[in-house]
Amino acid sequence: MPASAITEPESADGASPAAPAADEAAAAADAAVGLPLLAFVGRPNVGKSTLFNRVLGRRSAIVQDLPGTTRDRLYAETEWRGIRFRVVDTGGLLGEQLTGPYADEVAAQVRHALDEADAICLVVDVQSGLTSADSDIATILREAAQPVYVVANKADNETIAGGSPEFYALGLGEPRPISAHHGLSVAELLDDVVDHFPAGGQASADAICRLAIVGRPNVGKSSITNALLDDERMIVSPVAGTTRDAVDTPIEYDGQRLTLIDTAGIRRRGKIETGPEKASVRRARAAIGRADVVAVVLDASEDIGSQDQHILGMALDAFKGMILILNKSDLIANDPEVLDRRQRQMRWRTRFVPWAPVVWTSALTGEHLPEILAAALKARTERQLRVATGPLNAAIKRAVIAHPPSAHQGRPIKFFYATQAETDPPTFVFFVNYPEALHFSYERYLQRRIRDEFGFGGTAIRMHFRKRGETLGPRGG
Repeated sequence: MPASAITEPESADGASPAAPAADEAAAAADAAVGLPLLAFVGRPNVGKSTLFNRVLGRRSAIVQDLPGTTRDRLYAETEWRGIRFRVVDTGGLLGEQLTGPYADEVAAQVRHALDEADAICLVVDVQSGLTSADSDIATILREAAQPVYVVANKADNETIAGGSPEFYALGLGEPRPISAHHGLSVAELLDDVVDHFPAGGQASADAICRLAIVGRPNVGKSSITNALLDDERMIVSPVAGTTRDAVDTPIEYDGQRLTLIDTAGIRRRGKIETGPEKASVRRARAAIGRADVVAVVLDASEDIGSQDQHILGMALDAFKGMILILNKSDLIANDPEVLDRRQRQMRWRTRFVPWAPVVWTSALTGEHLPEILAAALKARTERQLRVATGPLNAAIKRAVIAHPPSAHQGRPIKFFYATQAETDPPTFVFFVNYPEALHFSYERYLQRRIRDEFGFGGTAIRMHFRKRGETLGPRGG
């Protein structure tokens, strides 16, 4: 067995040899449709997700010692020997270990990936040996036009690797013993794979906007993503909690490139189960962090609850762009009384984000779906607005004259000047004599005046209040 291994990052900037130079979130988010695609398939729990993460040089797929953890197809972009390509991690295919309501859907996901792939790695477990499920999968793959590599995973030492010849029986050529966990012989596998890729892999242009689709379970997040893509990329099921990974998918709208991030439903903290679901919710929170705009999906047929407000607060605390999507609006379209009550309730319970655009839509009928992407692009543009210091200070002066802040211990609070320090998110710094004495309601007042004068619709604004010469620190919303 070759001694070489893909190891942890060694370069000065911390980048992995197997990962692209771009930041780790961008690498997964901007997977290029035109690049060669490598698919990892196999029965459940053979280490496909571990190999996926090893090739990327980072943790992207959820890895658990439980059969059937991966359900949706998880795409990402990476590079090997200067050749860019995509990889896809799939759910377990035809495994006798995979039972329950998702078996057929997961198998369909894998077959869809096979239709797209330029090369296929059949991942098997050398420690558990050849199984009937491996043979069933190999029967399908023997008809594939693409090159197929039998990857005998979990060969953690030479003694274990000695069992790999057993997999010659699959009729797919020489088995390749590797250890995805330790990185052993993964480099040699990638060498062979990229040698047989179609020529011409080019890096794609960056997405202009990363749009995270979030919400509590079963409000229709994956249905909206599928409807926008016109593709059953995500498994859709009435069972809450179907989506586990945060799945990134490129899309174009109006000539501009976006990345959709479909996420697991975010339950209340006390309702989150340990294991894959806990990791999924953590991944959904991370998706909010790396998004430019967060689309919070609400169920128009149900009351807006405290968990919906909590998720809105998560996006607000991260100072993201935000869209409110009222899905399933077709269910109440013919009931004016319910529609009016829901509209009034929405205005009241989302009053802390009055600047967030609202899209009433139905993933089932497709009504108003393009407005989601249009609103996301507009919010992304607003996040990049920059206000010159002169007009900003003139606006703040008018605001203070119209409504002065309360005095501090009998002394007036004075605003010396203000400036916009950053964009994305828009960040404003105010220098005052008593910053600690400003009430949060006055901060909101100033924010409203800034929005009235300059825009910034669809995005949170960050505000700092400091004494002259004081270093910056976050405060605002």
